[in-house]
Amino acid sequence: MEKDQTVHTARATPMRLAFRVSYLGSRFFGSQMQLGCRTVEGEFIASCQHLGLFSDWREAKFLFSGRTDRGVHACGQVVAFTTDAPDRAVQALNVRLPPDCWCTGYAEMPAEFHPRYDALSRMYRYYFSAPPRDPAAMEIAARFLVGSHNFTNFARVRGKNPWRNILGITIGEEEGFTYLEVKAESFLWHQVRCIATALFQVGEGEKDETFITSLLEGEVQRALQPAPAEGLILWETDCGIEWRPMPGAVRSQAYMDHVRRHHALMARVCNVVRDA
Repeated sequence: MEKDQTVHTARATPMRLAFRVSYLGSRFFGSQMQLGCRTVEGEFIASCQHLGLFSDWREAKFLFSGRTDRGVHACGQVVAFTTDAPDRAVQALNVRLPPDCWCTGYAEMPAEFHPRYDALSRMYRYYFSAPPRDPAAMEIAARFLVGSHNFTNFARVRGKNPWRNILGITIGEEEGFTYLEVKAESFLWHQVRCIATALFQVGEGEKDETFITSLLEGEVQRALQPAPAEGLILWETDCGIEWRPMPGAVRSQAYMDHVRRHHALMARVCNVVRDA
Protein backbone atom coordinates (compact mmCIF):
# COMPACT_ATOMS: atom_id res chain seq x y z
CA MET A 1 0.00 0.00 0.00
CA GLU A 2 1.31 3.42 -0.95
CA LYS A 3 1.83 5.91 1.83
CA ASP A 4 -0.39 8.96 1.94
CA GLN A 5 1.65 11.76 0.33
CA THR A 6 -0.78 14.51 1.39
CA VAL A 7 1.01 17.45 3.00
CA HIS A 8 -0.91 19.10 5.79
CA THR A 9 -0.01 22.78 6.18
CA ALA A 10 -0.41 24.04 9.72
CA ARG A 11 -2.41 27.24 9.96
CA ALA A 12 -1.12 30.02 12.14
CA THR A 13 -2.95 30.53 15.40
CA PRO A 14 -5.02 33.73 15.22
CA MET A 15 -3.72 36.51 17.45
CA ARG A 16 -5.52 39.51 18.90
CA LEU A 17 -3.50 42.68 18.32
CA ALA A 18 -4.03 46.21 19.60
CA PHE A 19 -2.48 49.28 17.99
CA ARG A 20 -2.11 52.84 19.23
CA VAL A 21 -3.14 55.04 16.32
CA SER A 22 -2.47 58.66 15.37
CA TYR A 23 -4.15 60.62 12.62
CA LEU A 24 -4.65 64.14 11.34
CA GLY A 25 -8.41 64.50 11.08
CA SER A 26 -8.57 67.35 8.55
CA ARG A 27 -9.19 65.10 5.53
CA PHE A 28 -11.37 62.53 7.29
CA PHE A 29 -15.15 62.63 7.75
CA GLY A 30 -14.64 61.37 11.29
CA SER A 31 -13.32 58.03 12.51
CA GLN A 32 -16.46 55.89 12.13
CA MET A 33 -17.18 54.14 8.82
CA GLN A 34 -19.66 55.98 6.60
CA LEU A 35 -20.83 54.94 3.17
CA GLY A 36 -19.23 57.08 0.49
CA CYS A 37 -17.03 59.06 2.92
CA ARG A 38 -13.35 58.88 3.71
CA THR A 39 -13.02 57.80 7.36
CA VAL A 40 -10.24 56.52 9.59
CA GLU A 41 -11.92 53.15 10.12
CA GLY A 42 -12.58 52.79 6.40
CA GLU A 43 -8.96 53.48 5.46
CA PHE A 44 -7.66 51.21 8.21
CA ILE A 45 -9.88 48.29 7.22
CA ALA A 46 -9.01 48.70 3.54
CA SER A 47 -5.29 48.65 4.41
CA CYS A 48 -5.70 45.51 6.54
CA GLN A 49 -7.63 43.74 3.78
CA HIS A 50 -5.05 44.72 1.16
CA LEU A 51 -2.33 43.20 3.35
CA GLY A 52 -4.34 40.01 3.86
CA LEU A 53 -4.61 40.52 7.62
CA PHE A 54 -8.30 39.60 7.45
CA SER A 55 -11.04 39.49 4.84
CA ASP A 56 -14.12 40.23 6.95
CA TRP A 57 -13.70 42.99 9.54
CA ARG A 58 -16.61 41.64 11.55
CA GLU A 59 -15.09 38.16 11.83
CA ALA A 60 -11.79 39.80 12.81
CA LYS A 61 -13.67 41.72 15.54
CA PHE A 62 -12.17 44.97 14.27
CA LEU A 63 -12.94 47.66 16.86
CA PHE A 64 -11.91 51.22 17.68
CA SER A 65 -11.88 52.48 21.28
CA GLY A 66 -14.23 55.31 20.38
CA ARG A 67 -15.41 57.74 17.73
CA THR A 68 -14.03 61.12 16.79
CA ASP A 69 -15.90 63.72 14.75
CA ARG A 70 -15.00 65.13 11.38
CA GLY A 71 -11.81 67.18 11.64
CA VAL A 72 -10.78 65.85 15.08
CA HIS A 73 -7.25 64.47 15.40
CA ALA A 74 -5.74 61.69 17.52
CA CYS A 75 -2.47 60.49 18.95
CA GLY A 76 -4.10 58.08 21.41
CA GLN A 77 -6.77 56.17 19.50
CA VAL A 78 -6.75 52.38 20.03
CA VAL A 79 -7.78 49.77 17.47
CA ALA A 80 -7.87 45.99 17.85
CA PHE A 81 -8.42 43.08 15.50
CA THR A 82 -7.65 39.37 15.26
CA THR A 83 -5.36 38.09 12.52
CA ASP A 84 -3.35 35.01 11.59
CA ALA A 85 -0.59 37.26 10.19
CA PRO A 86 0.54 39.33 13.21
CA ASP A 87 4.13 39.81 12.03
CA ARG A 88 2.93 41.18 8.70
CA ALA A 89 0.56 43.53 10.53
CA VAL A 90 3.34 45.02 12.64
CA GLN A 91 5.85 45.31 9.79
CA ALA A 92 3.57 46.49 6.98
CA LEU A 93 0.69 48.54 8.39
CA ASN A 94 2.58 51.83 8.45
CA VAL A 95 3.69 51.20 4.87
CA ARG A 96 0.14 50.62 3.65
CA LEU A 97 -1.88 53.13 5.70
CA PRO A 98 -2.41 56.59 4.16
CA PRO A 99 0.15 59.18 5.29
CA ASP A 100 -2.34 61.05 7.50
CA CYS A 101 -2.92 57.91 9.62
CA TRP A 102 -0.24 55.79 11.29
CA CYS A 103 0.45 53.44 14.22
CA THR A 104 2.89 54.31 16.99
CA GLY A 105 2.66 51.19 19.14
CA TYR A 106 1.29 47.65 19.27
CA ALA A 107 0.61 44.89 21.79
CA GLU A 108 -0.53 41.27 21.83
CA MET A 109 -3.84 41.02 23.66
CA PRO A 110 -6.21 38.34 25.00
CA ALA A 111 -8.80 37.11 22.51
CA GLU A 112 -11.61 38.86 24.38
CA PHE A 113 -9.97 42.31 24.44
CA HIS A 114 -12.41 45.10 23.53
CA PRO A 115 -10.74 48.54 23.18
CA ARG A 116 -13.93 50.42 23.96
CA TYR A 117 -15.26 48.51 26.94
CA ASP A 118 -11.83 47.74 28.40
CA ALA A 119 -10.70 51.37 28.35
CA LEU A 120 -10.11 52.71 31.86
CA SER A 121 -10.19 56.38 30.83
CA ARG A 122 -9.84 58.74 27.90
CA MET A 123 -8.13 62.10 27.68
CA TYR A 124 -8.65 64.89 25.18
CA ARG A 125 -6.62 68.04 24.64
CA TYR A 126 -8.11 71.12 23.01
CA TYR A 127 -5.86 73.88 21.64
CA PHE A 128 -7.45 77.33 21.41
CA SER A 129 -6.63 79.19 18.20
CA ALA A 130 -6.74 82.57 19.96
CA PRO A 131 -5.15 83.25 23.36
CA PRO A 132 -7.76 83.92 26.08
CA ARG A 133 -7.33 87.09 28.09
CA ASP A 134 -7.47 85.36 31.48
CA PRO A 135 -6.40 81.69 31.52
CA ALA A 136 -6.30 81.78 35.34
CA ALA A 137 -10.05 82.47 35.42
CA MET A 138 -10.55 79.49 33.11
CA GLU A 139 -8.53 77.29 35.47
CA ILE A 140 -10.69 78.31 38.43
CA ALA A 141 -13.94 77.76 36.52
CA ALA A 142 -12.75 74.38 35.21
CA ARG A 143 -12.52 72.99 38.75
CA PHE A 144 -16.32 73.01 39.03
CA LEU A 145 -16.47 70.42 36.23
CA VAL A 146 -14.46 67.78 38.09
CA GLY A 147 -16.49 64.85 39.42
CA SER A 148 -19.78 63.29 38.38
CA HIS A 149 -22.25 65.75 36.84
CA ASN A 150 -25.16 65.98 34.46
CA PHE A 151 -23.56 67.34 31.26
CA THR A 152 -26.79 67.84 29.31
CA ASN A 153 -25.93 71.52 28.74
CA PHE A 154 -22.40 70.66 27.58
CA ALA A 155 -23.15 68.03 24.96
CA ARG A 156 -25.45 66.56 22.35
CA VAL A 157 -27.01 63.86 24.53
CA ARG A 158 -29.41 62.23 22.04
CA GLY A 159 -31.05 59.88 24.53
CA LYS A 160 -27.86 58.78 26.29
CA ASN A 161 -27.22 59.00 30.02
CA PRO A 162 -26.01 62.60 30.45
CA TRP A 163 -24.03 61.86 33.62
CA ARG A 164 -20.27 61.65 33.18
CA ASN A 165 -17.38 61.55 35.63
CA ILE A 166 -14.58 64.03 34.94
CA LEU A 167 -11.40 62.67 36.55
CA GLY A 168 -9.23 65.70 35.89
CA ILE A 169 -9.19 68.97 33.97
CA THR A 170 -6.42 71.52 33.48
CA ILE A 171 -5.67 74.67 31.53
CA GLY A 172 -2.11 74.85 30.23
CA GLU A 173 0.13 76.72 27.82
CA GLU A 174 2.45 75.28 25.19
CA GLU A 175 4.49 77.18 22.59
CA GLY A 176 2.16 80.16 22.69
CA PHE A 177 -1.08 78.16 22.62
CA THR A 178 -3.47 77.81 25.56
CA TYR A 179 -4.95 74.34 25.84
CA LEU A 180 -7.66 72.55 27.78
CA GLU A 181 -6.99 68.96 28.89
CA VAL A 182 -9.87 66.78 30.11
CA LYS A 183 -9.72 63.22 31.42
CA ALA A 184 -12.84 61.11 32.02
CA GLU A 185 -14.05 57.55 31.99
CA SER A 186 -16.14 58.37 28.89
CA PHE A 187 -17.48 61.40 27.03
CA LEU A 188 -20.67 62.53 25.35
CA TRP A 189 -20.83 63.79 21.77
CA HIS A 190 -19.31 67.31 21.52
CA GLN A 191 -18.73 67.39 25.31
CA VAL A 192 -15.11 68.54 25.25
CA ARG A 193 -15.71 71.09 22.51
CA CYS A 194 -18.69 72.57 24.39
CA ILE A 195 -16.64 72.71 27.59
CA ALA A 196 -13.97 74.54 25.57
CA THR A 197 -16.57 77.07 24.40
CA ALA A 198 -17.85 77.73 27.93
CA LEU A 199 -14.40 78.08 29.48
CA PHE A 200 -13.19 80.36 26.69
CA GLN A 201 -16.12 82.70 27.42
CA VAL A 202 -14.92 82.80 31.03
CA GLY A 203 -11.38 83.46 29.84
CA GLU A 204 -12.58 86.38 27.71
CA GLY A 205 -14.41 87.93 30.66
CA GLU A 206 -17.84 87.41 29.08
CA LYS A 207 -18.84 85.03 31.89
CA ASP A 208 -17.60 84.08 35.36
CA GLU A 209 -17.35 80.75 37.18
CA THR A 210 -21.04 80.87 38.14
CA PHE A 211 -21.79 80.38 34.44
CA ILE A 212 -20.28 76.88 34.69
CA THR A 213 -22.24 75.95 37.81
CA SER A 214 -25.47 77.25 36.31
CA LEU A 215 -24.96 75.06 33.24
CA LEU A 216 -24.32 72.03 35.45
CA GLU A 217 -27.32 72.64 37.67
CA GLY A 218 -29.94 74.42 35.55
CA GLU A 219 -32.08 73.80 32.52
CA VAL A 220 -30.65 74.67 29.15
CA GLN A 221 -31.34 78.25 28.11
CA ARG A 222 -29.33 78.38 24.91
CA ALA A 223 -27.30 75.48 23.54
CA LEU A 224 -23.55 75.95 23.61
CA GLN A 225 -21.92 75.85 20.19
CA PRO A 226 -19.03 73.37 20.05
CA ALA A 227 -15.62 74.94 19.57
CA PRO A 228 -14.08 74.23 16.11
CA ALA A 229 -13.04 70.62 15.65
CA GLU A 230 -9.56 71.45 14.31
CA GLY A 231 -8.22 72.20 17.80
CA LEU A 232 -9.25 68.87 19.36
CA ILE A 233 -6.98 65.85 19.81
CA LEU A 234 -7.85 62.46 21.31
CA TRP A 235 -4.73 62.50 23.45
CA GLU A 236 -4.82 59.16 25.23
CA THR A 237 -6.96 56.05 25.69
CA ASP A 238 -5.83 54.16 28.77
CA CYS A 239 -6.44 50.44 28.30
CA GLY A 240 -3.65 49.47 30.71
CA ILE A 241 -1.43 48.46 27.78
CA GLU A 242 2.37 48.58 27.69
CA TRP A 243 2.99 49.47 24.05
CA ARG A 244 5.85 48.20 21.93
CA PRO A 245 7.14 50.76 19.41
CA MET A 246 6.10 50.34 15.77
CA PRO A 247 8.46 50.52 12.80
CA GLY A 248 8.80 54.11 11.64
CA ALA A 249 6.06 55.86 9.69
CA VAL A 250 8.35 57.57 7.17
CA ARG A 251 5.58 58.66 4.78
CA SER A 252 3.56 60.12 7.64
CA GLN A 253 6.52 62.15 8.87
CA ALA A 254 7.06 63.51 5.36
CA TYR A 255 3.37 64.36 5.10
CA MET A 256 3.40 66.24 8.42
CA ASP A 257 6.50 68.16 7.31
CA HIS A 258 4.59 69.16 4.17
CA VAL A 259 1.58 70.32 6.22
CA ARG A 260 3.81 72.40 8.51
CA ARG A 261 5.55 74.03 5.54
CA HIS A 262 2.19 74.81 3.92
CA HIS A 263 0.83 76.52 7.04
CA ALA A 264 4.08 78.43 7.55
CA LEU A 265 3.85 79.58 3.94
CA MET A 266 0.24 80.71 4.35
CA ALA A 267 1.13 82.60 7.54
CA ARG A 268 3.84 84.41 5.57
CA VAL A 269 1.46 85.15 2.69
CA CYS A 270 -1.14 86.57 5.10
CA ASN A 271 1.44 88.83 6.70
CA VAL A 272 2.68 90.11 3.34
CA VAL A 273 -0.83 90.77 1.99
CA ARG A 274 -1.88 92.45 5.24
CA ASP A 275 1.14 94.77 5.32
CA ALA A 276 1.27 95.60 1.58
